[in-house]
Amino acid sequence: MNARPFAPRGGSMSGKKYKTLAALVDRTKQYSLEEAIGLAKKTAKAKFDETVDLAIKLGVDPKQADQMVRGTVVLPHGTGKKVKILVFAKGEKDKEARDAGAEYVGAEDLADKIQKEGWTDFDTVIATPDLMGLVGKLGKVLGPRGLMPNPKTGTVTFDIAKAIKDVRAGKVEYRVEKAGIVHVPIGKASFDENKLIANAKSIIESVLKAKPSSSKGKYVKSINVSSTMGPGVKIDASLIEKIMG
Repeated sequence: MNARPFAPRGGSMSGKKYKTLAALVDRTKQYSLEEAIGLAKKTAKAKFDETVDLAIKLGVDPKQADQMVRGTVVLPHGTGKKVKILVFAKGEKDKEARDAGAEYVGAEDLADKIQKEGWTDFDTVIATPDLMGLVGKLGKVLGPRGLMPNPKTGTVTFDIAKAIKDVRAGKVEYRVEKAGIVHVPIGKASFDENKLIANAKSIIESVLKAKPSSSKGKYVKSINVSSTMGPGVKIDASLIEKIMG
């Protein structure tokens, strides 16, 4: 995976400013995790608080069901993002969701809005198991956006309050993409460097544990870290054992 080219990706940063920041990164070098995150913070100079993302290239074939890598992690220092939560629930669980602070709670009414209007102004969807028949019909809208609730990620549950608490605490879900890459936010550029490092370590550890038994050869091929508008910074993947030490 190559670092991002020297070109701005929209937003409020000029091409000249981007090139100046990109020049701070040696594209031929692989940095330690600490150095890479330090550079990602240093090159985050947009007019908004940029998100810092980790991109891990894996040696798996996502087309094979037994090589799908996915999981969830509660980041020790959260994501820094205000998350809008939608909950499909009825009766007592409806009240539980509202009491726990979910932005949107309902059943058929929300399903109709999503299906008929294509409404997706939310970041996470949680559902009680008894309503998955209803939610399943929304697959064409929720699926491509990675919003479909799943028991494996704790978003299909009767323990609604805990699920909402976990999301608020910084729970992130990851899933390997078609190109074999896992993209995960590890916080905001305004975060203290040590917090970003701790969050990154949590992601890396989880991805390592999620290695499919059928995966052969080199599992982690490369790791990049970058801010929303900044250049990619390569992390030395061979240092993973040291990173996790």
